Amino acid sequence: MAMKICRALTLVMVLVVGALVMVNCKQKSAIEPVKTAGVGERTGAALDQAAENAADKAHAVAETTGEAVNNAAAKTEAVAEKTVEKTGEALENSGAAIEKTGSDLQK
Repeated sequence: MAMKICRALTLVMVLVVGALVMVNCKQKSAIEPVKTAGVGERTGAALDQAAENAADKAHAVAETTGEAVNNAAAKTEAVAEKTVEKTGEALENSGAAIEKTGSDLQK
């Protein structure tokens, strides 16, 4: 029976101390308003700024890449047109040479 009374008294004392600590902490936070931004707020602001800078740089890179792709496509198209033209000329020349060879063989 004495053990139960000791446990009950200990529990009551712990609860009283906990209540006093909570009341004391609550009074301090209510009396002292935060004057400057906390670490969390400063960190959040820094992360926001970093994200904004990264987005701006990614947008600039995307624009530059798009322009480079368009330039490369235009150059590739021009080269392909020249290649087709030169291939056609080469086929005409070889056709003429084969025709001449055929006529020479018939004589």
